[in-house]
Amino acid sequence: MLFSKLNGPEKRAKLRDLLKQKTIIRAPGAFSPLVAMEIERTGFEAVYVSGAVLSADLGLPDIGLTTLTEVADRAEQIARVTDLPTIVDCDTGFGEPMSVARTVRMMEDRGIAGFHLEDQVNPKRCGHLDGKTVVSTEDMVRRIKAAADARRDPNMVIIARSDARMIEGLDAMIARANAYAEAGADMIFTEALLTAEDWRKASAEIAAPLLANMTEFGKSDLLSAGELQDLGASMVIYPVTSLRIAMKAVSDALGDIEASGTQREIIGKMQTRQELYDLLQYERYNTFDQGLFNFKL
Repeated sequence: MLFSKLNGPEKRAKLRDLLKQKTIIRAPGAFSPLVAMEIERTGFEAVYVSGAVLSADLGLPDIGLTTLTEVADRAEQIARVTDLPTIVDCDTGFGEPMSVARTVRMMEDRGIAGFHLEDQVNPKRCGHLDGKTVVSTEDMVRRIKAAADARRDPNMVIIARSDARMIEGLDAMIARANAYAEAGADMIFTEALLTAEDWRKASAEIAAPLLANMTEFGKSDLLSAGELQDLGASMVIYPVTSLRIAMKAVSDALGDIEASGTQREIIGKMQTRQELYDLLQYERYNTFDQGLFNFKL
C-alpha cells in the first residue's frame, strides 16, 4: 500500500540474486505505475521501463529527445509501487561520460535496480530500425567505465547494449560485448539478434549474462522465455507489448464511441471498477484511514 515494502538497495540485491539463478528473468515493460502493479500481480520477476515507450507516451519519436530527468521521474514513479526490481533504458547515457556518471547516481537515488546504456551515436534510434550508427568500441568502453566508477551500490546492475549486429555483423558485436563486459558491464543486451543460431553463437562466445529483447514487429524471431533460456539468455524484456495492447484497445474503443455515440457495446471489454479497486488495494486504504479516525470527542 502506497509504496513498495523494499527500498532501492534491497531491490538491487534481489536482482543480483535472480541473476544467480538458472531460471530466466522475465521483465515486461510498464508505461505507468499501474501497469507495473499488474506485472507484479501476474507473477513476473522484474519490470522494464522502455525509452521508446516513455518517449511515445510523451508524444515523441524514439530518437533521444527525452531528458534524464523525464526518464528518472517516470522510472521512480514505476519503481515506487512494486517490490519487483525495475530495469531502465538509459539510451546513450544522456551525454558524455560525465553525464553517464550522473545518470547512474540519479538512478540509484530513484530506487532503480538496473539500467542499460547503448553503443549508438546520439541522437539514437530504435534498435530495430535501419540507418543506425554506432560509436567506436573505445567510446562505449569509456561510457561503461564511467558508469562503473560512479556506481556506489555494487549491486546496481549495469547492462551494456550493442546495436552492432545489424551494422558490423555478429562477430563484431560479440567482440564489442566482451570488451564491454571487461570494462565493467554486468550483462550484455544483444540487440536485434535474428535467429536461434545467432543466440547459440552469442551465448557461447560472450563472457557475460545476456539480455534478450522480444519486441514485436522487429528484426528478431519472437522466441519464448523457455526457448531463450535454453539458448543461454538470462533475462528477457517485452518492452512495448503493454503499450501496443493498450493503445490498440483505446483506438478501437474511441472509434466505436465516435461511430455509435455510446460505450454500451464495449463495456465487456473494459476493466471493471471492482477489478481496478482490487489492483489498487482500495480496501486496505479504507481500513488504514478508518483506523486513524475512529475516535469520538
